[in-house]
Amino acid sequence: MRSKPYIVGITGGSASGKTSFLHELAAAFSPESITVVSQDHYYHPREMQLKDDNGETNFDLPTSIDRQLFYDDIHALIQGVEVKKKEYTFNNPNKEPGIITLKPAPIMVLEGLFVFHYDEICDLCDLRLFIETDEEIAFKRRLHRDYHERGYSPESVTYQWKEHVMPSYKKYLLPLRSKADIIVVNNIHYKNGLEVVLNHLHAKVLV
Repeated sequence: MRSKPYIVGITGGSASGKTSFLHELAAAFSPESITVVSQDHYYHPREMQLKDDNGETNFDLPTSIDRQLFYDDIHALIQGVEVKKKEYTFNNPNKEPGIITLKPAPIMVLEGLFVFHYDEICDLCDLRLFIETDEEIAFKRRLHRDYHERGYSPESVTYQWKEHVMPSYKKYLLPLRSKADIIVVNNIHYKNGLEVVLNHLHAKVLV
């Protein structure tokens, strides 16, 4: 019988540093030992997203994600089935979406804003991490990322932050912070938190 992978759930506010943390975490293992499933590749098409009172698309709601497909792909990986997923490119028309191949591995990392909010996904996790950053620092990171990587204007980023990002964080993420086994503060760096997680994984999983 195939053994269940050790599943790590990672959440935290927008621009808290989840992606960088994940890259360093994954780099500490061989590609065959770890797979990362990111919620970012499960957004519904833009035309299906809800709009706010000003007619602006709100990507920061739990309903913005194809929750069922996210769960189904995770379940497939647990069962040892390879998954192929088209990359989500947000608002960047110059970026050609690639095909992401997810392969079963002894360690599975589930990453995204609503990993704790979706009970059926949170319940799968053996270890839960919450990465947090001061609001001002996170906003500066978000502004840089969305302008350079996703093609949004500074005005649009600021509007989204005030009207969508922070209200969602306070409603859907912050109340679930208590579900975390480890809280990683990333105002300056996350090295100490990363070391704790790596030591834990190496002790739990023989890879």
